[in-house]
Amino acid sequence: MTSLPTEPATRRLGLVIDLDICVGCHACAVNCKEWNAGGHMAPLTDFDAFGEKPSGVWFNRIHTFEAGEGADGRTVHFPKSCLHCETPDCVTVCPTGASYKRAADGIVLINEDMCIGCKLCSWACPYGAREYDEDVGVMKKCTLCVDRIYNETLEEVERVPACVSTCPVGARHFGDLGDPQSSVSQLVAEREGYDLMPEMGYRPTNKYLPPRPRRNGSTGCGNKVAQSEPVVDAAALTNHPFLRWVDRLLTR
Repeated sequence: MTSLPTEPATRRLGLVIDLDICVGCHACAVNCKEWNAGGHMAPLTDFDAFGEKPSGVWFNRIHTFEAGEGADGRTVHFPKSCLHCETPDCVTVCPTGASYKRAADGIVLINEDMCIGCKLCSWACPYGAREYDEDVGVMKKCTLCVDRIYNETLEEVERVPACVSTCPVGARHFGDLGDPQSSVSQLVAEREGYDLMPEMGYRPTNKYLPPRPRRNGSTGCGNKVAQSEPVVDAAALTNHPFLRWVDRLLTR
């Protein structure tokens, strides 16, 4: 079985994802697919892409849920990829050493030349972040775009994962979560960012920022907070000429 680094990584590169502003547009997933189809873990195969039963390798997947009920309800888009855990079982169960965690930055990677496609790592991952490539018979996963974030031929502003560079609403952030003074660490502290399934004990590097309370005082996920915004007169809004036009347009 494969061992983890004996010393904790001094840097912990990872993502911070803001669930409050993610609109579920899938731009991150598409750009991830495009970049990595020619990158470190290329190719990323697709079968019957436009048919009844499409399948293929996607490092980043977006799940959409309805949270809360009634007036408290809201739609939450939940992007998910490898979380680059501090103590990942996907690494320690690997019988060949193909799956490994880097000591320098904490990124979890796969050496395709050593992978035998046994799928033990995918069974060990509680987040479902491993992808089996049926075409070449090996496991693949998010690499945090290592071939991009360390590419000195790119402008510094472009040395971020493809998913971060393409997010149209700025819901994705990248940086060193091992440095408490980094912008991503401060963002997590300010917004009370959390781990996915912390009870599992894997200590994922990637963090999620929870949805903010709505203006009506509801979080939209079943919790109430103090009313902080004035109540808007609904009758006054419906008398606005532009809003009446929009209403007619949407009800055709």
